[in-house]
Amino acid sequence: MIRALLTMLILLGLAGGVAAEGGHDHHAIPTMPSLGNTNITIDEHQVTLTFGPVDLPTSHDGDLAASMPKKVFQLPEDTYMIGYKSEVFTKEGRPLPKNYLHHILMLNNDKPSVSCDGEPLFFAGAGLEMTEARFPEGYGVKLGKGQNLMSVVAFYHKAPPTKDVMARFTMYVAPKGAPIQEMEVYQVGVNIVCYSKFGQRGADQTDEGIEIKPGVSVLSAPLKFNLDGCVKFAYPHGHDELLMVALENKTTSQTLLRTVPDVEADGKFRDFRPYQVYRNDHGFPVTTQDDYEMVMVHHHPLQNPNVHHGMGNYLLYMTPGGCQASANTAAAR
Repeated sequence: MIRALLTMLILLGLAGGVAAEGGHDHHAIPTMPSLGNTNITIDEHQVTLTFGPVDLPTSHDGDLAASMPKKVFQLPEDTYMIGYKSEVFTKEGRPLPKNYLHHILMLNNDKPSVSCDGEPLFFAGAGLEMTEARFPEGYGVKLGKGQNLMSVVAFYHKAPPTKDVMARFTMYVAPKGAPIQEMEVYQVGVNIVCYSKFGQRGADQTDEGIEIKPGVSVLSAPLKFNLDGCVKFAYPHGHDELLMVALENKTTSQTLLRTVPDVEADGKFRDFRPYQVYRNDHGFPVTTQDDYEMVMVHHHPLQNPNVHHGMGNYLLYMTPGGCQASANTAAAR
């Protein structure tokens, strides 16, 4: 399945190759070899990827909108990721505004996605929200020994000229021998989130998101799940001017997630406060039988003539099957 995807990427004209750690040739994937480096450190508590330095602004390359070469690496032993965080700063260590970072995506090229047929698993990532993710205790995402993991980094192409910009992505890992229940990762959004379906995007949608009209916009998209699961953690993603993103079960008339970001007076995104990020070891169920809908609400100031694009996404971390505690079947925010 993964080879088929990579063949598709080549046919789309995404050229280039990367050598996997250890010196052997890896699958052909798009690269931008003139920009920056990626350094990886691994210890018993975390795996840290440091990107750069690069000079902003940068362009984006390919359907995954990368500003830097993709980095393929392997872990020396089976590992469970139990959380993550992202940062953006200068080479001297000075923190930079969050919106300098477009996204950091982490993919497992050796494990198929459950939400995007034919694609590798997108198992972690963050954009300008940079909210720290900490899964409920005892749950994690398995990253197998020797699996080809890949990082994709993009800086916001409208960022002001800035020298020596760096980003960092830290994955927290479970202690060796700790009992961990494995979770699947499922991505959902109002905008198209499966990059193999980017060709189906409407004229108002780009890799920056869906164009937001002046005033209040309420946009939604239907959703069907490919597996039955119990959601334990939901990592939200949004852009400036977002007022709310939600996941609703239309069959049972339940709002499962309702996430409101902290924004400035003009709508500039600050972050998702910790209490707005769903984290619950009881979880709530999703099924292949029910009909769902993703919703996002934006406000674009009437006096702002600039074209703006928005997103409303979740990365859902879930255990397969139903929830053990049926009393907590919804998580209204």
